[in-house]
Amino acid sequence: MTQPNNGAISDKMLEALTGNNPSFTIRGRLQSFRYAWYGLVLMLRSQHNAWLHAFASICILVAGGLFRLTAGEWCWVILAIVAVWTAEALNTALEFLADAATSEFHPLVKCAKDVAAGGVLISALGSVIIGLLVLGPHLLTFLRQLFF
Repeated sequence: MTQPNNGAISDKMLEALTGNNPSFTIRGRLQSFRYAWYGLVLMLRSQHNAWLHAFASICILVAGGLFRLTAGEWCWVILAIVAVWTAEALNTALEFLADAATSEFHPLVKCAKDVAAGGVLISALGSVIIGLLVLGPHLLTFLRQLFF
């Protein structure tokens, strides 16, 4: 006699629904990292704004190193960089999905893409504010020493 399912999904059902093997394997986790790395490379190769984010990230990291930021300051800077990259990645994924859904113009697809791009803008503006708050005092000190 079989036990009632009580709404639980078995491993076999989960694999059939998702195409993923639910068991944990090191090989499976390594493959997940390969997919994620491929996604990052794809984003950098296909999205011009990601190039700008990469350039800005490098500039900020170099400036932080030169200004010898404290651990707390680094936390804010890294959090801001990660927020922008995460927003850009989600925006890119949404754009790919929207383009796969229809090759023809659809006003709701345009709205979805615009809202996702707005999310990246919000994240970037917040990061600029964090950058000014963290790096601004260091930059002012540097400029005072240089010119006065």
